[in-house]
Amino acid sequence: MHVITWGCQMNVYDSARMTDVLRPLGYRPVDAPDTADMVILNTCHIRDRAAEKVFSELGRLRVIKEARAAEGRKTVLAVAGCVAQAEGKEILNRAPFVDIVLGPQTYHRLPEMVARAARAGGAVIDTDFPVEQKFDFLPEAAGPQLPGGVSSFLTVQEGCDKFCSFCVVPYTRGAESSRPALSVLAEARRMVAGGVREITLLGQNVNAYHGDGPDGGTWTLAALMRALADIPGLDRLRYTTSHPRDMGDDLVAAHRDLPQLMPFLHLPVQSGSDRMLSAMNRGHGADDYRRLVDRLRAARPDIALSSDFIVGHPGETDADFAATLGLIRDVGFAQAYSFKYSPRPGTPAAGAPAQVAEPLKDERLQALQALLREQQDAFNADTVGRTVPVLFTNPGRKPGQLGGRSPWLQAVHADAPATLIGRQAMVIIERSLTNSLSGRLVEEDRTSGFRSTERACA
Repeated sequence: MHVITWGCQMNVYDSARMTDVLRPLGYRPVDAPDTADMVILNTCHIRDRAAEKVFSELGRLRVIKEARAAEGRKTVLAVAGCVAQAEGKEILNRAPFVDIVLGPQTYHRLPEMVARAARAGGAVIDTDFPVEQKFDFLPEAAGPQLPGGVSSFLTVQEGCDKFCSFCVVPYTRGAESSRPALSVLAEARRMVAGGVREITLLGQNVNAYHGDGPDGGTWTLAALMRALADIPGLDRLRYTTSHPRDMGDDLVAAHRDLPQLMPFLHLPVQSGSDRMLSAMNRGHGADDYRRLVDRLRAARPDIALSSDFIVGHPGETDADFAATLGLIRDVGFAQAYSFKYSPRPGTPAAGAPAQVAEPLKDERLQALQALLREQQDAFNADTVGRTVPVLFTNPGRKPGQLGGRSPWLQAVHADAPATLIGRQAMVIIERSLTNSLSGRLVEEDRTSGFRSTERACA
């Protein structure tokens, strides 16, 4: 089988679990679709013209499927993920050669769908939101979800109840639901036993985690992370993506108390204008966000922030955009993702008046990205000359070089022996490059309990 994955880290995790689900049927991963008996296109609905990109890729896969059929080899073609959830029947109408269409909440039923497709000889579609939680029916993961096996993703929460005006997630992923804590802890222990040293907890709104705890109560994300931090061999914890409304005191305190919780947080704000934040149905104001950042930095002075920004949301004025630039200057970001608003069918903003013209969106996006790039470059330059712990994850591009990540998620390259893959070592940062840092190994002893005393993000 061959899985093509588009979109977020959760889709990467889902693709790995689909592979696990199909393993008992005899399927094994292969590197190319033209050698696969089954091809899964795991889709994302966030970007502009997502559905059209899917149909374009399906046209390419149709050629492969027909060529294999001419040679007497069958190919099962499945479309999964958020586009499948949103466009299920339309996919079968426009691409009748597709065998299976399944939403992101139903991939635990894949073996049954494969059997139904084989028996009936026609397409199978399953985009319902099942009563049962899919994680209760998944087999144990066969291994880490990222190449190299050192850093990996672990989904703990899915869905969203926030209904931001621009977002399709509540419609494609459903309501917020959380995995039981024991299930998460068991999977994390298996991952660490397999060599994982850094786990990133995933959720559409991960800090809304409210899973059943082994003590009979409901655990928050902070409680879950405190239990994860007790797993021997798990050196680093991260989580994404967060919503400012769900950043409780216990989670802020976890950043203060847990050395394993890295000082880097992706905390989307989308806009710096209260008027736009209200139109987006974000449920917080710009100053609420500023105060939250102050609390986080008081708890963990070296914390660095990443965020998401949308320009050109319907009704955005020059003053609204200026307020966004003002918030960026006030907060300071080590990294950020920025996009032009694009309508998503069925979302409130898609039919809103005062749509912003594309040339103006382009102009604003360029200005926003220039400011964010300036801040990112300054943050990386500030790291030069400092000695930081780097978790080495993979061989570098040059012989004798390894690649890894700083606590602030910066890519770091240094000359180091391959025996350091999967370990942390201290590196003095010597150069800041466009998208990475270059450093020199200063010691090979494994580090633990690192906490910088310097503020990482101005």
